Amino acid sequence: MSETDDADDKTPLDKAVAALPLRSIGPAFMGGRIADIAIHPSRPATWFVAVGSGGVWRTENAGITWKPIFDDQPSYSIGCVRIDPSRPHVVWVGTGEAVSGRHVAWGDGVYKSVDGGDSWERMGLERSEHISDILIDPRDGDTVFVAAEGPLWSSGGQRGLYKTVDGGGSWERVLFVDDDTGVTSATFAADDPDTIYAATYERRRRVWSFQAGGPGSGIHVSSDGGRTWRRVTAGLPESDMGRIGLAVTPAAPDLVYATIEAAEEKERGFYRSTNRGLTWERRNEYLSGGTGPHYYQELFASPTDGDRVYQVDVYLHVTTDGGKTFTNMEDGKHKHSDNHVVWIDPTNGDHLVVGCDAGLYETFDHGAAWRHVTNLPIAQFYRVAVDNSVPFTNVLAGAQDLGTLRGPIRTGHCDGVRNQDWSVVLGADGYQAAFDPDDPDLSYVEYQGGNVLRHDRSTMELVDIQPQAAAGDPPERWNWDTPILVSPHAPERIYVASQRLWRSDDRGDS
Repeated sequence: MSETDDADDKTPLDKAVAALPLRSIGPAFMGGRIADIAIHPSRPATWFVAVGSGGVWRTENAGITWKPIFDDQPSYSIGCVRIDPSRPHVVWVGTGEAVSGRHVAWGDGVYKSVDGGDSWERMGLERSEHISDILIDPRDGDTVFVAAEGPLWSSGGQRGLYKTVDGGGSWERVLFVDDDTGVTSATFAADDPDTIYAATYERRRRVWSFQAGGPGSGIHVSSDGGRTWRRVTAGLPESDMGRIGLAVTPAAPDLVYATIEAAEEKERGFYRSTNRGLTWERRNEYLSGGTGPHYYQELFASPTDGDRVYQVDVYLHVTTDGGKTFTNMEDGKHKHSDNHVVWIDPTNGDHLVVGCDAGLYETFDHGAAWRHVTNLPIAQFYRVAVDNSVPFTNVLAGAQDLGTLRGPIRTGHCDGVRNQDWSVVLGADGYQAAFDPDDPDLSYVEYQGGNVLRHDRSTMELVDIQPQAAAGDPPERWNWDTPILVSPHAPERIYVASQRLWRSDDRGDS
């Protein structure tokens, strides 16, 4: 089919939409979920940031300005980004976030750039859907391992640990457990790329439940570049395990750290091996909490201090004694919660770059103070609503972990829409929202679990209007993402839905 034939197949609506250019209105004062960070080994101001639902971004001045470099690719969900240590102009990206939430999109394989991210080529593994790690042999950049978790909502696909020796031209699956189990963490030994540690993870999400673990989860070791593997068990939980995070450090190459979810509470926690993964000791009961290990459960070991390891969850935790004790590095006031990745400066252990649900943070004093990067427009929106204001319409947007945000589509300022033109109407996670069609100061917003409120912008008043079951009725079953609908015929009439449909004719007062 010629390009002319293809153009003729487009409907008038297709052609109309294609003629409309998109214009960013932000906001960037809060970010979005960061999946991974890679910083150039010899140019420390060049960063690559993988965003859970926002592609890949590059800065060449340590965050002063950013460029989206993956927008022309089919996948916007990113699991990891890695720089070839022997050829830093070569960058690899694994698509599909490696967290197992309800709100996670999938990817379409692994990509490679040979010009520092200016252009990309897909290198296969299209059915992997969620890629958690990429290991690049420092001796030979054409030898690469990809850790694929596989589909979240079904069995099969491409899951396990894959190896290429020709730069992605062909792939061999070198570690496989079963059709429900993928690889969620993998790392070379710090001093020997032929030794590989890999954690497998059996998991399945369904609409009504999440299976987080099973007999397929475990720790595997190869000492011959992935040709053969042994599953290690000495000192590890005997019950079924869930998600496992691994870390090693060049400061002490014989050490291997693991954080392990297990069916038996007494077996969960932080583990350490002092003999390259042969035997293990449980050092601490600490496990990534909050939303759950499936959302966090990753370790980041200091490259210069063998006893210092960071573990991510709602707050950032650190151990300085090999896991014997952990300290919470955050007070919840000066940095957003829900952490996913930590980059540790190999020349200054107090300098960290941390990715969380609100974007990037940087500290030069080991967490005493944080700089928030406020110029990355990567918030993750579930739903948006538009009011009838003139001359400029306002947008109400429910955002993942950033609450409900409100801002204009245009302003009279020469700089256009700025961060300061946006405001936070409600906290927690924001989902569906709606404006009153006659009064743009009135809106309906919510946070997870059906907590619906009416907001009056003129008074800044929030009124809880969630319907309540009557005496003797079964309790309401609310979705995280609760439907809200305002009648276009009668502005006072609104509908919300649990397992039942509710109607109010007085804007939620009854």
